[in-house]
Amino acid sequence: MEARRLIAALRRGETLPPEEIRAFAQGLANGSVSDAQAGAFAMAVCLRGLGEAGRVALTTGMRDSGDRLAWDLPGPVLDKHSTGGVGDCVSLLLAPALAACGVHVPMISGRGLGHTGGTLDKLEAVPGLSTQADEAKLREITRDVGCAIVGATGRIAPADKRLYAVRDVTGTVDHVDLITASILSKKLAAGLDGLVLDVKVGSGAFMKSEDEARELAGALVATANGAGCATAAFLTDMDQPLAPALGNATEMAVIMELLGGDRRAAPRLHDLTVALGGRLMALAGGAEGEGEEKIAHAIASGAAMERFAAMLHGLGGPADMAENWQAHLPKAPVIREVTAREAGHLSAIDGEALGHAVVGLGGGRKVETDRIDPAVGLSEVARLGAKLSAGDLLARIHAATEAGAERAEAALRSAMTIGEAPQLNDLVRERVDP
Repeated sequence: MEARRLIAALRRGETLPPEEIRAFAQGLANGSVSDAQAGAFAMAVCLRGLGEAGRVALTTGMRDSGDRLAWDLPGPVLDKHSTGGVGDCVSLLLAPALAACGVHVPMISGRGLGHTGGTLDKLEAVPGLSTQADEAKLREITRDVGCAIVGATGRIAPADKRLYAVRDVTGTVDHVDLITASILSKKLAAGLDGLVLDVKVGSGAFMKSEDEARELAGALVATANGAGCATAAFLTDMDQPLAPALGNATEMAVIMELLGGDRRAAPRLHDLTVALGGRLMALAGGAEGEGEEKIAHAIASGAAMERFAAMLHGLGGPADMAENWQAHLPKAPVIREVTAREAGHLSAIDGEALGHAVVGLGGGRKVETDRIDPAVGLSEVARLGAKLSAGDLLARIHAATEAGAERAEAALRSAMTIGEAPQLNDLVRERVDP
């Protein structure tokens, strides 16, 4: 593989041999491809695309550029990935529920990005917990507990890490081929038997239109299956927060309430988790309806709580999180209730604006080096379509200062519209099957 010739051929719209694309990925990892060449490659992909075979080749090449995990466990190894939204803490509920059903879930997750929260940041709201586990710790917790949610090491898909850093500074992040290869190379390096993808669409998602979301979901499913991993996707509604909370400790509190058996704490979050879990178990050879029943039972019975608490303790958290989580999760010093000023229906929620309000409170990062305040955020966010009277609660703000609460209230009021009853979308808008 000669990088200059490959880039020139791609720029001309030629179909590249898969082995040359895989070799280019190896060059990203070992340094034989320069930053300038990586940037030119990314721009050429944005202009010309790779095609399905090329997308599979880039994905597998980046997957194979570092460590690949292999498992010898008495059950399937499964995972899910979400493209990001607000109040989206499905991973924290689904992983232990799957573990309670005999599935093994080595989930390599990420931190907050833009207006969306990060699974690792939410977990690290638990005192003492660290998600920076090495491979030995990941294997130990996955084997003993059934699920482990950790950050990626530098040895997982290093070609993706290199290419993503270049894309970030060259305006080439937003192309379906590059997004697909980036997401899947890290997931598939975990040695999965099956993967379900939750592609968000709506005001709180990165993908605002169904056409965009459908294109990405189709590319992800085709590429993952082309790379040898049984994969399906759902297009799911993100016109309102999935859970009635945004933040780190605030979302963890909702998860603990659900795991305690109270579906009313977040019914949409619960029901989507059950649907995704059932689809995953069907990919592993079971019946989808039976899988959904098993996931729901694992949550309602407390079996998933037992697994989750064991995982938290294995990552350094307190031993009594199941029984005493309210004492351990941090609490913000300023709590402010924001209430409706007029009667009507909650007709629209700008989920992205709510996410940015939480970032403004200190619950997310504006730059990579920012420190997160785990206690701040929103809770008890009113659901889309709710019939409100003047004085009814829109949300509760958890802030570090009165000034922060004041700014968040202004942002929240501008993000929530009271008017006519809206037309509500189904929680699962579409399915994309292999």
